Amino acid sequence: MAAQKTQITPKLAADAPARPIQRPAGLVEEVYSRVRAEIMSLAIPPDTRVTIESLARRLGVSQTPVREALSMLEAKGLVTKQQFIGYCTAPILNQAQFEEIHEIRLLLEPHAARRAAEKMSDQQIEGLKRLLARMAPDGGEQSRSSYDRFAELDAELHERIALAGGNTLIADSLARMHSHLHIFRLCFRSQIASDAHDEHAGLVAAIAARDGAGAEAAMRAHLNNSHQRFGQFAQP
Repeated sequence: MAAQKTQITPKLAADAPARPIQRPAGLVEEVYSRVRAEIMSLAIPPDTRVTIESLARRLGVSQTPVREALSMLEAKGLVTKQQFIGYCTAPILNQAQFEEIHEIRLLLEPHAARRAAEKMSDQQIEGLKRLLARMAPDGGEQSRSSYDRFAELDAELHERIALAGGNTLIADSLARMHSHLHIFRLCFRSQIASDAHDEHAGLVAAIAARDGAGAEAAMRAHLNNSHQRFGQFAQP
């Protein structure tokens, strides 16, 4: 019997259809989202070493999806890979980087706001108004959690306006910069939600009125005011 089994088993294995073991769909994206959220919320602080082994162990996954997720985060500029060290979260923006991002935003976002006023559908504008309403300050003292929420909604508002312009390259470039600005603002937050909300309201009103020039001017004023609010915190 033993001899028969050794003859039959290889034949069955050879005839069986190949069914490669696959990891769950979306696992890399889920790991990417989890680690990105921790970076953006400062749960993993800026300029901190992150190892593939520790992340894999903490998230309960193999090292392969963690490695791929970190490569995706590296492409977004949220982590860097250093020789002999491995991956580290990006450091906080210095003064020169802060000024460079402000300059680029002034070139891109007013134009994106004008295009949004020209191209946004009525449904998109209503969605923008609802988002703006969620950003309204509650009148109480600004806590860390309330500012975190405001910062996330702020990034979403700017992203929606950029995407509405129809230029994905502009939208992608701004999204990458907003990630770094978001981290910078959370590190050096102040009670600025009220002023920023008023500026956003003027911007959304211009877009809703299909006033391209007004939207462009409102975005430029908002960017300059935001630059003044946070520029004092940028280190040389």
